[in-house]
Amino acid sequence: MTSTPFIWMTSSLQVLTMDLCANITVTEFYLTTFSTTRINEILIFTGFLLIYLLAAGNLIIIALVCSVPELHTPMYFFLCNLSFFDIISVSTTLPKILSIIITADKTISYYGCITQLSFSIFCTTAEDFILTSMAYDRYVAVCSPLHYSLIMTKKVCLLIATSYMVLTSLNSLMLILLISTLSFCYSHKINHFFCESRALMALSSSDITGREIVFFAEDICFVVFTLIFILISYVRIISTILKIHSAKGRLKAFSSCSSHIITVLLFYGPIIFIYLKPESKQSEQEGQLLSMLYMAVVPMLNPFVYSLRNKEVWGAIRKCINKI
Repeated sequence: MTSTPFIWMTSSLQVLTMDLCANITVTEFYLTTFSTTRINEILIFTGFLLIYLLAAGNLIIIALVCSVPELHTPMYFFLCNLSFFDIISVSTTLPKILSIIITADKTISYYGCITQLSFSIFCTTAEDFILTSMAYDRYVAVCSPLHYSLIMTKKVCLLIATSYMVLTSLNSLMLILLISTLSFCYSHKINHFFCESRALMALSSSDITGREIVFFAEDICFVVFTLIFILISYVRIISTILKIHSAKGRLKAFSSCSSHIITVLLFYGPIIFIYLKPESKQSEQEGQLLSMLYMAVVPMLNPFVYSLRNKEVWGAIRKCINKI
């Protein structure tokens, strides 16, 4: 009998605490980025600045595709889309990291954090669909070369691009609404380089079970299914290439896909490790580094991957230089 009032008081206190927590307005977060010496911070700053400047090579890809008629093809249309989202991706995270290193001010406003998260989700999901679209484009080009111009028309490319833009926008809006309704009472320290969804949910005092299920389902739909589609496409592509009799023809067909294969491996590898692997302290630290890989390093590498061995891009660069 004496335990009943105690249980009632405990439950009342829990409800009161939750009510008070729900009424707390979060104004800023604290990014626990680097705990190292000033010399190491300068080296890290130099590295990130170099990554950001090299990622600007995506602007060159966009300018070339828009200005050179020879590059007005479906493959370069999707590459232009990929470069556009790569620029947004690095501009979402790297300037804030550089600012933190210079000023030693690790705070980020609540709305700044939500904005950063929304753009990172938007860019990551969009790149999933763009890489999938590029895989389909390569599949049609290799497996049905005679019907390529009839299948991959400008109207079809615009329809694909419009579809994934709408779907990506709706997905980003849904996930941001789920995150923005969380309560943060006990800590405002985000254990990450930027505002990342899992880091924010781990920080929240709300019940995140339902949100974790939604995020896991979203990962399955937009990461696993798109990757399976890409893998199936390349199984068909490789089987078709192996049927080509001449070695020169096989090499030409494979070289047209090699850049896309490298980008897929660089992009999907870290994402699968971060979001589909069971959490642990070690994987949390590894996840921070790997997230920077697909958010910053991959956008930096894409212009080089698609230009160093691409004769069409080099031809377009020479043509632009001659015009100038």
